[in-house]
Amino acid sequence: MRVTSLILAVSLISLVVGCLQGTTENVGHSNQNSKVFANDDDAKKTEKKKNLNKGAVKLETATFGAGCFWCVEAVFKELKGVESVESGYCNGDFENPTYKDVCTGLTGHAEVIRIEFDPNVISFEELLEVFWQTHDPTTLNQQGADRGTQYRSGVYFHTDEQKTLAEKWKKKLNDEKVFSDPIVTEIVKAEKFYTAEGYHQDYFELNGSQPYCQAVIVPKMEKFRKVFKEKLK
Repeated sequence: MRVTSLILAVSLISLVVGCLQGTTENVGHSNQNSKVFANDDDAKKTEKKKNLNKGAVKLETATFGAGCFWCVEAVFKELKGVESVESGYCNGDFENPTYKDVCTGLTGHAEVIRIEFDPNVISFEELLEVFWQTHDPTTLNQQGADRGTQYRSGVYFHTDEQKTLAEKWKKKLNDEKVFSDPIVTEIVKAEKFYTAEGYHQDYFELNGSQPYCQAVIVPKMEKFRKVFKEKLK
């Protein structure tokens, strides 16, 4: 997958500007009412992943942090080859954090999504392309109005190959000055992952009419679907 610097720059700038325009200071991530995600739905997801891995398809895992995990989950769920997306908390200073803990910004955890994908359909490098183009990787501990260390940009690699690819693309984008500011995305090993509370899963799908979704996620999704229409399910 090779994208010319000009095309990549235009699409990156369009998505980042659109996302930031759609985000307002008075729209909070942590104050939305949510629908409780049923336990039996969680069980069905787990069973589906087990069945896929038992068959001919050998899924791989990717973990990304790009601000609010509601937004990131919504984007990656629509890609062909992505079998499941789970919101959660990565790394951090202690086990089993709650959303309330992480929202303090003091626990060391990052809000992330864990992706199970079929590398025969979509490669890790293609996932990286979507990652770079659907958030602003130049703002430290912030995406739009969402501020705090938990919202930092990060690629949490599971293999040496993932690490190498992420570092290569970060260097390439910085060298070609695709962004006006340097990329601050951290590239570190994925340590412990803690699944977020049930009501965070499939948030956009279940709560699309909520103010945060309408103001932030909907504009992002519209731009994402235009740029990556060939990769959508």
